[in-house]
Amino acid sequence: MNTNAAIAFTRFGLGRRRDEPVPADPRAWLLAQLNGPDTAPTYGLMSGSDSLLLLDAFAHRDKTPGVDPRTTPQFQALEAHDKIEREAFIAQALTTPAGFRERLVWFWFNHFTVTTRTRPAASCLGAYIREAIRANVTGKFSDMVLAVMRHPAMLAYLDQHASVGPNSVVGLRGHRGLNENLARECLELHTVTQAAGYTQDDVTNFAKVLTGWNWDIHLSPPGFRFEDNTHEPGEQTVLGRAWPDGEQGGIMLLEFLANHPCTQRHIAEKLVRHFVADDPPPQDVAYIEAVLRNNNGDLHQASAALVELPAAWAPLTKLRTPQEYVIAVMRAVGAHPQAEPQLFNTFRNLGQPLFAAPFPIGWPDRAADWANPEAILQRVDFAYQFAARINDQEPVEVAEATLGPLLTDDTGQAIRHAGSRREALTLLLASPEFQRR
Repeated sequence: MNTNAAIAFTRFGLGRRRDEPVPADPRAWLLAQLNGPDTAPTYGLMSGSDSLLLLDAFAHRDKTPGVDPRTTPQFQALEAHDKIEREAFIAQALTTPAGFRERLVWFWFNHFTVTTRTRPAASCLGAYIREAIRANVTGKFSDMVLAVMRHPAMLAYLDQHASVGPNSVVGLRGHRGLNENLARECLELHTVTQAAGYTQDDVTNFAKVLTGWNWDIHLSPPGFRFEDNTHEPGEQTVLGRAWPDGEQGGIMLLEFLANHPCTQRHIAEKLVRHFVADDPPPQDVAYIEAVLRNNNGDLHQASAALVELPAAWAPLTKLRTPQEYVIAVMRAVGAHPQAEPQLFNTFRNLGQPLFAAPFPIGWPDRAADWANPEAILQRVDFAYQFAARINDQEPVEVAEATLGPLLTDDTGQAIRHAGSRREALTLLLASPEFQRR
């Protein structure tokens, strides 16, 4: 395996599986992964509509006093559904031959973070990744924004279902009020950021524009619905422009935000930071920004442009997050998803529980946030404990297959002269080379 192939697997992917073919042309291999629809398996996984029906069944369970809801068939069905979704997400990461595409899914899911904080969000989260993220990962950014903002998982996560226009039919009855969570996070985190100079009035008016955006279990199939009786009537001014009343006003505003120059700058910087360096080279950010601007926010073109950046083929400096690190370890030894029942506990123990980012901003993407001494010691301990389970693996072969020329002479010598196979595997999996991407 040459250096460019090793970088392709590591910087752009989730790490090489030992049995994975090495591409003759790493750049072409990465670009090919951007073509066509996402191929992640969907068999046995529920749509967002079916997830809502499952949630509705739980809401209408037998509520006899004294009966623990966790013992009901409806709750157990929800728990089984959640487990299947978690396992499917990890199985895809462990086995996919298209690591670059999967990393893009992870990147955009983190950008548009939804967690299991609320039961509706938790129940729809797997479908959210498939329907809002995977379906648009190489499409137009504006399409992804609209899909995200209309998905029940995001609407539930940021309490949009509880937002009511003060002068709407329901608002005038005084039952509920305006909720600004979705509007604020869309401006601050998902699109223009504070670089656009928006004010609190912009946030409030944007929240009014979005009133009425909800989901309805009674639709066929259940899903997004615009509710006139909770929508704030009249046009609203956001970022100096007037946006018309009704659902179309929200769609137009989201299109504007998705293609705003500040948004293009923001996502260009995040993409370069994620795939190139903690401190993104300004010229590379400007290049990706121009690609987005000149191609109407086309994420296929922006992702392909990342591959063409000279800095993307420079020595690796990024630190793998705990989830990325554990997945890379599992892929390196050819682990099978069904053989790793404790994987979710491992993520939690290393400080990055699955689907549980603490805030809407998602998980951090700089080494400083993951490289404190305690966190590194936890990784070393994980490597040592895991090495005991894979004593049938030949450390030098694993190193050559997964790192190739990225392995330094010092680490190679340490592995070869280790006192035991377990010690050698620990040295490999805990090495700086293996931690980087």
